[in-house]
Amino acid sequence: MDILKIVSFGFIALFLLIIIRQYKTNYAIFISIIASVLILIFIVPNIVVIIKLIKDFAFKSKLDFIYMDVVLKVIGISFLASLCSEIAKDAGENALAKNIELAGKVLILILSIPILTAVFESIMKIMQVNI
Repeated sequence: MDILKIVSFGFIALFLLIIIRQYKTNYAIFISIIASVLILIFIVPNIVVIIKLIKDFAFKSKLDFIYMDVVLKVIGISFLASLCSEIAKDAGENALAKNIELAGKVLILILSIPILTAVFESIMKIMQVNI
């Protein structure tokens, strides 16, 4: 099971971090970043499967793929911003972590503009038909 490998690796990294943080705080941050990247690399094949399923769903349901593309980008931005923010918090940089979160939210809002435009256009069409 993949989750057992990830959790085991996470606990090993955690114990290593606890020990190293007592002696060299700077090295602990690097170990945290490396462990996070390795876990991310480990789950990439699973992410690829999920993306393929979403693309297949969009194709079979004849949805405009631009919307599914936006959804996938939003998910990616949220995961990456969250990961980077948590690493910044671990390093004691709470202000940087909040700015990373804010940047992620702004980028998500920018990406969602085509979907919001389509929703508003649909509402306007419905309102014109009913008037």
